[in-house]
Parts: sequence; C-alpha cells; structure tokens
Amino acid sequence: MKREDSIRLLNRAVADELQAVHQYMYFHFHLDDQGFAPLAELFKRTAIQEMGHVERLAERILFLKGDVSMVPSAPVESIQDPKAILAAAKAAEEQAVTDYNHAALECSRLADSVSKQLFEQLVADEERHLDAFERQADNIERFGESYLALQSFTKDGEPAPE
Repeated sequence: MKREDSIRLLNRAVADELQAVHQYMYFHFHLDDQGFAPLAELFKRTAIQEMGHVERLAERILFLKGDVSMVPSAPVESIQDPKAILAAAKAAEEQAVTDYNHAALECSRLADSVSKQLFEQLVADEERHLDAFERQADNIERFGESYLALQSFTKDGEPAPE
C-alpha cells in the first residue's frame, strides 16, 4: 500500500467535507432566517453528518501516520434562494458520489481496503443526502412556492414566531 497516495485521497475528501459543512451551515442560517424551519433543519442535520465524515477521514489519515489538512476545498457560495440552494446542494452531493466512488477504486488499486471501505460508506451517506435534497426540490417543483410557504408554519398550524 502506498500510504502517501491514500493520505492524499483522504485529505482531498476532508477538504470537500469541510467545504460542505460550511456551505450547509450557511444554507441553514439563511433558510432559518427566511422562516423555512424544516428545510433549514435538513441542512443543519446534513452539516453535522458531514462533520462526522471529517472525523472518520481524519482518524484514518492519522492511522496511516499522515497529517490532517483542515482547509476547505472552496469558499462558501452566497446563495439564499431555496431553489438555488437545493440545486447547489444536489450538485455537490452528486460530485461527492462521483469523487468518492473514484477514490474507492483508487484505494482498491493501492491495496488499501480499509480506506476503500470508508469511501464506499461515504458514497452511501452522500447518496442519502442527495435523495433528501432531490425530494425537497421535487416537492417545490410539484407543489410550487406554496410548498415553501407551508414551511413557515409551526406543527400546530400557527405562523412561526418572528
């Protein structure tokens, strides 16, 4: 196994996951501020799951005697429209699925089965995130802006407090 190659792949994933954490928390803050609590909560939960990915990747890097690079892969995009937020999130998750599938194959070639399994687990998680974002985007498409308006009400049907 070429540890350096595996560490490079794992650190690239750390950078992408950190960017996702920052981006999804940004989305959470703005959606919550707009009164879309359920959609905001989805992004908060997803960001927390992405933080868990960073931790798992970092543990593997340290096991391989590497150093964890804690630099996000890109800056946060200033997107505040719910439809555009979901489109960006879907694109990010699709890219993550592609990248992590590639990384799993590369780790297999490097005879690093543990890192390969980690990337395969991340693919499954990212596919679940993608599914959740697609479901929300489909609901907006199917029901229109009224779907978003419904999110501004509490469970008992009262408008959310300002």
